Amino acid sequence: MGLELLKYPEMEEDNVLNFTDSEIVSHVKDALTSVLSGDNNSYNQLVGVMHHSKHLAPDEVALLETTLKALAGAVSSIDITHHDSLLSAIFSMSMWNYGPHVADALAELIVSLAISNGKYLDLCLRMLVSNFTPPPYFLDKLKLSRGLERKGQVLSRVHAAFKKIADYVPLAPLRLLTVVLQGMPTIYHKDRAILIYVENMLKLESGEIGELVGSTMLMAVVDRLIELDVEIGWDAILQDDFSKGIFEMELEDVDDIDECSEPDVGEFRLSRKSLAGNSIAELLDNLLVLTFEHLESCEREGRLAKVFETLLQSFQITVLSAYKSKFTQFVIFYACALDPENCGMSFATMLVELFVQDSQPQPTRMSAVSYLASYLSRAKFLSASFICSMLKRLVDWCLEYCETHNGDLNPNAHRVFYSGCQAIMYVLCFRMKAFVNVPRLRLQLLMPLEQVLKHKLNPLKVCLPSVVEEFSQTGKSCFSFHQLSRAFGGLERLDTFFPFDPCLLKRCDSFIRPMFVFWSMVKPTYDDAYDDDEDDGSSDDELVRDHVNENEDMMNGWVGKSFDEQGIDMDEFDCELQKMSITPKTTSGHKFGGRMPSRIRPSTSPESL
Repeated sequence: MGLELLKYPEMEEDNVLNFTDSEIVSHVKDALTSVLSGDNNSYNQLVGVMHHSKHLAPDEVALLETTLKALAGAVSSIDITHHDSLLSAIFSMSMWNYGPHVADALAELIVSLAISNGKYLDLCLRMLVSNFTPPPYFLDKLKLSRGLERKGQVLSRVHAAFKKIADYVPLAPLRLLTVVLQGMPTIYHKDRAILIYVENMLKLESGEIGELVGSTMLMAVVDRLIELDVEIGWDAILQDDFSKGIFEMELEDVDDIDECSEPDVGEFRLSRKSLAGNSIAELLDNLLVLTFEHLESCEREGRLAKVFETLLQSFQITVLSAYKSKFTQFVIFYACALDPENCGMSFATMLVELFVQDSQPQPTRMSAVSYLASYLSRAKFLSASFICSMLKRLVDWCLEYCETHNGDLNPNAHRVFYSGCQAIMYVLCFRMKAFVNVPRLRLQLLMPLEQVLKHKLNPLKVCLPSVVEEFSQTGKSCFSFHQLSRAFGGLERLDTFFPFDPCLLKRCDSFIRPMFVFWSMVKPTYDDAYDDDEDDGSSDDELVRDHVNENEDMMNGWVGKSFDEQGIDMDEFDCELQKMSITPKTTSGHKFGGRMPSRIRPSTSPESL
């Protein structure tokens, strides 16, 4: 097939010649080899064509496309030393500046260079990665349909080029990893540039070379989320009234609602005094949503279980060790929500295993049990039976700890133990309703817990006062010491937090909210339960003693054993627990969960700081 090639500038402007493809390639090769003899005229004209970029006339577009195709056929004649100016011009080109035909020709040239000589591999990969983001002038065009169309055209060609190079150069994906990680924009780049770059990283994770680069890409994304997360200081989030407990903070009255917004009763907004106008928070919010959408696509493609393995690894390496991460942990929360039976249970199991392992460092164990407590309390998608089984493991561990440690109260020496006790009480503040009316559970879970709480180590004097006080109210029908709890709590308080408190990021919250248990959803049910207890004429102590007398021989045989070992049908058991759902039924005047406050803040109140 013949191509019509416009003459170079020394040719007459109105004269057009017809060349075959091979003749064009030969012409370009002559221009390249002429440099070796000292004749740079044709070569310089060739380089000049590469500098054509914006606002090209149709004939200039044709010339550029034809020249790029010819260079792709003449890569064997390109020398990295003698033709450095040409290579520099090629590698500085951006596909965002051209239409699909020129972009195709440019991608073909880059692939040909990459597979022709190992010297060009990294240069070609860097050039392709540089096309992850558009030139600064193009960022505003991404708001328009035409800009989005160009984005799709560019990125599809970039990722197709990666695949072609990887097919011919097996080591290319490993080199690509380094190039991508080195090229990641800093958190101070324009937010849209970072978003597009991360979008491409996630595209690599799910793409044809994802088997080779996917896990590293995903872990790098989580690392960047953490970097943004720590840039948002707690001072911008914590409320002014430091006297309030963690439960009061979540139930704070609604104020400062945007009058222009839709009147969604169930929606909760960022505090105007906390994260409003915080550019880092807004960027993190958008990146989290981008990650959530990627996890949704993984779930649709049946890849979520494999991706979740990477998330678990990343969580242990990056998130778990980050000091009071505020938002990044919701990535793994959302993955668990998408697949509760596998991901949801695996996450909790991993946390409890970290906690009970004596070989783990103390900070890791304390952080793990804090995550576990918050997760079991907030995850709406977990079954009651599974939550109960996790609590039993914690209670059994604490009870065994008490049996081997009979010393006096010493917060510093027993911090892991106190963290476990606090985690159990926190979860029961949310979930007690599901367990309190099941006699077998009261014996297996609540009565051993009472032994722990009455031990000489006296966890009620060390755990957070707000948790102890709320637990005493929640469990007053189960424990005989509730009348003393108000005087307890707070001796050398634990430095802990509950990482899955309500998400303060506006867009992120819209994904998390349907799977999330808010305190307002369970708090009223406890008040109702207290009224029922007062009406039946039985004291709390009598209720507990009744169950002890009926089952005193069963008690010792159950403690320390799993539900399966005890012969409990978990499906039947879970069905019974679900009848006592903690989520109140929707009434005609209220949407999901009731109206949530606009100034909800995390549970890291000064008492825990």
